[in-house]
Amino acid sequence: MNSSRRHMRTRLKIGLSACFSHADPARSLFTGKTLQYVEQTVAHWIMSSGAMVVMVPCPTGETQRGDVNFDDYAEWLDGLVLHGGADVWPGSYGEDPLEERWSGDRVRDDYDKALVASFEKAGKPVFGICRGLQLLNVAYGGTLYQDISTQVPDSFVHRDAVSYDQNFHSVEIVQGSQLSRLYPGVERVRVNSIHHQGIKALAPEFEAEAFSVPDGIVEAIRRKDPAKSYIAALQWHPEFHKPGSDTIDDAAVLEDFLAAVAATKKRLSA
Repeated sequence: MNSSRRHMRTRLKIGLSACFSHADPARSLFTGKTLQYVEQTVAHWIMSSGAMVVMVPCPTGETQRGDVNFDDYAEWLDGLVLHGGADVWPGSYGEDPLEERWSGDRVRDDYDKALVASFEKAGKPVFGICRGLQLLNVAYGGTLYQDISTQVPDSFVHRDAVSYDQNFHSVEIVQGSQLSRLYPGVERVRVNSIHHQGIKALAPEFEAEAFSVPDGIVEAIRRKDPAKSYIAALQWHPEFHKPGSDTIDDAAVLEDFLAAVAATKKRLSA
């Protein structure tokens, strides 16, 4: 076997959850069809480590054919990253939408939760970004603020549609957490902020590793029990960090996730 083929066999295969653009008769492209896609930056962020990225298309729906399912992907892939995107449907955590525009995407919620359940069953690591953090919290029994500006008095404006990924604030890292060990001696960092929903009640499965300044919104979570499969997530978008900028360099976070993926792959193949 040549070196190129050996290298391909050793690369980690990371599943990336899909974003959904539901059928829309008014759309000029693929009129009336459901589109599933990934945002380029997050795929390139994961690939910066040498890992391969595979979008996991939803195997269910009105056009479903064949018997491929979520468990098949979880068995084949080495880890999962949950993409950012649409709001989480409040019904997922037992609430009614405060406003129609915060109804979220129930179809995508069901898809993401099914993905998480399959990777949990397979014992494979999961990492969440923005919506991914919120979805994980809900999937394990937590709740969300449907709109931070409405429900948290005097909160920072966590989403600015105009500045988008140039909207920044500080977060405080919980000292003694795994996140603090990835950034030794660092207590406060600057991050982007592109969300209007956030964690209200933290799921019992997780501990918070960072909080936004000054309003205390949870910005990073990690599974408490090290005996269980790896789950961690960030409220900000690590893939949007630009080298040389004053925002946190999230390479250490990616390395931490992929180290867990590699260790799990080695253990499961032994």
